[in-house]
Amino acid sequence: MGKRLELPFDPIDRAARIWENRFGPSPSMAAVTSIMRAQQILLAELDALLRPYQLTFARYEALVLLTFSRRGALPLRVIGERLMVHPTSVTNIISRLERQQMVVRRPNPADGRGTLAEITAEGGLGGYQPDQLQEIFDLLRGLRLNAGDFIPAEVPAEKAGT
Repeated sequence: MGKRLELPFDPIDRAARIWENRFGPSPSMAAVTSIMRAQQILLAELDALLRPYQLTFARYEALVLLTFSRRGALPLRVIGERLMVHPTSVTNIISRLERQQMVVRRPNPADGRGTLAEITAEGGLGGYQPDQLQEIFDLLRGLRLNAGDFIPAEVPAEKAGT
């Protein structure tokens, strides 16, 4: 984890009180600021975990995406769409993973001009247990749904009661 702040006060709570005095109700500001701080903390922890493998979070995301794809390979265009990054960023991410021998590029047989990134044995990932991954997904799905990441399909009958 990054350097601990160990402040003698909660800076988000203090900012919320100042906000409330100047602008009015602050629960939304405090919640959003807390989420952003949590993201900073989580990214710092992930960066520390990934550093020994010479991975950044962006490269880790690409490896996870390839790991969970049906064939272990995806067109670079699809990687960009799924990771919500610019094509230039995808090219950079895949180039670095290729130099680390974690992915290889292959011509896309379905598109003569396109390129596939394919995960190698070196790029394969271990990690959380399936139930832990499902819990993380479930916790964050509502947030993504409210942000408009996707349009929900019908809720399967077996999930409707949960």
